[in-house]
Amino acid sequence: MIQSYAMPSPLICAAQTMVEELKTCSFSAPVTHVYNPLEYAWETHREYLERYGSGQKRVLMLGMNPGPWGMAQTGVPFGEIELVRDWMGISGEVKKPLDEHPKRPIEGFACQRSEVSGRRLWGLFAERFESAEVFFQEHFVVNFCPLVWMAESGKNITPDTLPKQESAPVDEICQRHLKVVIEQLDPEFLIGVGAFALKQLTATKKRYFAQQDFQLGKILHPSPASPIANRGWAPAAQKQLEQQGVW
Repeated sequence: MIQSYAMPSPLICAAQTMVEELKTCSFSAPVTHVYNPLEYAWETHREYLERYGSGQKRVLMLGMNPGPWGMAQTGVPFGEIELVRDWMGISGEVKKPLDEHPKRPIEGFACQRSEVSGRRLWGLFAERFESAEVFFQEHFVVNFCPLVWMAESGKNITPDTLPKQESAPVDEICQRHLKVVIEQLDPEFLIGVGAFALKQLTATKKRYFAQQDFQLGKILHPSPASPIANRGWAPAAQKQLEQQGVW
C-alpha cells in the first residue's frame, strides 16, 4: 500500500527556502556567531506555522529578528517561553546551533531567562483575546529575519547596525520570504513592530505589491531598550492599533 503524505504549506516551504538562501551570507567583525532558530528549533517553528499560519489573516504583524531569550530559544517570534508553552500550546525539543556562543547557550524551553519584548507583546494579546486560537483567526506574527548576530562578548547585534554590503543580501532574501507570507495570508493591515519592521514592510510592498492597497502601520517596539516602551508599552500599543483601525 502506498502511503501518502500531505504537502508542506507554502509558508513552510518559504521558510525552508529562506534558511537555505541565508546560508550563503557571510558576516565580519564584530559578528563572531550567528544563530538561525529555523534550523535548530525547526520543529517548534514548523508547529507554529502549521497550527496558526493557515488561512487568510486580517492583520500581519512583523518583528525584526529573534531575541536571545525568546525566538532564539523557542523558534517562535517574540517567543517568551511561558506564553509559547502555556498560551499557544507549543513546546518540544530544541537542538543546539552548530557554533554555540559560550555566553549565549541555547537551552530551549528549559531556559530560565525571560524575553521582555515577547512577554509584553504576547501578554497584551493574551489579555485581549480569550485564547490563542481566537487571536490567530485574524492575526499572525512573523519576524522579518530569523538570524541572531552576536559579538565575541555575547552582545546582541541588530540587523540595522550591519554594514550595507552585509545587510543588503539578507534584506533581499528576507523580502522574498515576506512576499510569500503576504501573498498567502492576504492581510488588510501590515503592521511593523517598530520602525525597522515598518521600513521592510514598506520596501516589500513597493517592490512586490505596488498596486495593492494594504494598510501600512506601526506600533511601538516592546523592547526594554526603549524608554517609551518601559513607561507602559501595552496601553501605548493598544492605542496605536485602535487609532489605525486595526482594533
